Amino acid sequence: MSERIYARISGTGHCLPERVMTNLDLEKLVDTSDQWIQERTGIKERRVVADDQTTCDLAEVASKRALEAAGLAPSDIDLLVVGTTTPDLVFPSTACLLQHRLGLGECGAFDVNAACSGFVYALSVADQFIRSGQAKHVLVVGAETLTRMLDWGDRQTCVLFGDGAGAAVLSADSAPGILSTHLHANGAHADLLKVDVGVSRGFKPDEPRAGISVSMRGNEVFKVAVNTLGRIVEETLEANGIDRSELDWLIPHQANLRIIKATAKKLDMSMDQVIVTVDKHGNTSAASVPLALDEAIRSGRVERGQLILLEAFGGGFTWASALLRY
Repeated sequence: MSERIYARISGTGHCLPERVMTNLDLEKLVDTSDQWIQERTGIKERRVVADDQTTCDLAEVASKRALEAAGLAPSDIDLLVVGTTTPDLVFPSTACLLQHRLGLGECGAFDVNAACSGFVYALSVADQFIRSGQAKHVLVVGAETLTRMLDWGDRQTCVLFGDGAGAAVLSADSAPGILSTHLHANGAHADLLKVDVGVSRGFKPDEPRAGISVSMRGNEVFKVAVNTLGRIVEETLEANGIDRSELDWLIPHQANLRIIKATAKKLDMSMDQVIVTVDKHGNTSAASVPLALDEAIRSGRVERGQLILLEAFGGGFTWASALLRY
């Protein structure tokens, strides 16, 4: 009988733009205040890309750091999956552009668009390829330049988002790593959080930033997010026969501190067991989970052998989770 194969995280990395935009900076752009932003979201500052920076630029740095941490060469990678809603181009995919920059060879490379759940969706894809034996090492990236499509006059959305990238290398291992992943979506909620332009529907050149701007009905998004994340947490624990008390860490999507606290409360977890970066990064969409994961690992908080729950919620709506032993 053949040995069972698991996908295990062998290295992580991240990249943040140099420019820091604080809440005080936003007070100069829109009718808001540092106090209001912190009370409603927990965000104090976020990073913003330079004019000549792209999503692929951030993804490249994060990927190189992840490869270095894994002790692997670019030629070792069998597959590249990039979670992003802000690709450099309509096509080729950001994954193809990144593949060339990293010198990965002719392995498969593609983007996954599941909004803020993109990294966990991509992680699930990578897990399946490794479990099936089709790949030994997979590079998974979450990268976004969301500030490129913000309306800086819309105080409901411009205060929330930031730019960044995170990456993880998954490697085949005989020891359990990723225990399970769970993916869900419900397109009925599409109008609550969206960018209402596209290639086939057309653009709106008379609107701000050529009509490319995020719109969100915040209160309704909050309610659905808390409910669905609570459900997927229970689903994940039940699927693995694990009690919530066995979890060492929760690494959630960094969208809003109130949502993070609500999820931790459902798990009866202390906030000391929750990785929080939303205060420094804002909502970086598909980049938020891998950014938080890498920061937690490099700071020494997350240690080998610990049990970690990743979860995310994003436009679509999409939501996803991954339970893993680091």
